[in-house]
Amino acid sequence: MEASDRLTQRCASCGEEHEIEFSHSVNVTRRPELREKIASGEYFVWECPHCGARNLIREPFLFHDEKERLMILLTEADVKSEGLPEGYTGRLVHSAGELVEKIKIFDAGLDDAAVELCKYITSREMKLDVPLRFVSAGGPDSEIIFTYPKESRMEMIATGFNVYEDCAGILRRNQDMVHATEGLACVDSNWLARFIA
Repeated sequence: MEASDRLTQRCASCGEEHEIEFSHSVNVTRRPELREKIASGEYFVWECPHCGARNLIREPFLFHDEKERLMILLTEADVKSEGLPEGYTGRLVHSAGELVEKIKIFDAGLDDAAVELCKYITSREMKLDVPLRFVSAGGPDSEIIFTYPKESRMEMIATGFNVYEDCAGILRRNQDMVHATEGLACVDSNWLARFIA
């Protein structure tokens, strides 16, 4: 079982410092009770007992799903990957929001590289100059739902599953892209920009 660390965190609202418990690594196959809390992002939020403000924990974290053979490392540091267990998918993310998005993508049974390409095509077609975030896939119309910021709120946009399937086909035909997803890869818009002129 993963050990919890005692962290001292300062409230962004009132400035009070408090000790909180936080595990820097969770294997959700062995700790299934934490899966939903991590997947929703709630795991990374603590409430200040002094003023009640909700604060984000900004600490390195490893999400490990033994059953799905998936590891996602959340860190702001640059990390080189070597030595992932055989058959594992490894991803590197830089924020809790990116971690939550990756979990949603993999839970939906989708390829995150194809989703990145799908986000790029959708934003171009809709003439959006903002980042899209994956929300869900499926539903009666087999759509993929993305969200994006607009003014002071979040908007939703749906694209047909056929767009994702086309993107997955492009990915399969481009072995340079496939190889760039191996190891502990940071598959995001910057990753995609390496392949799009």
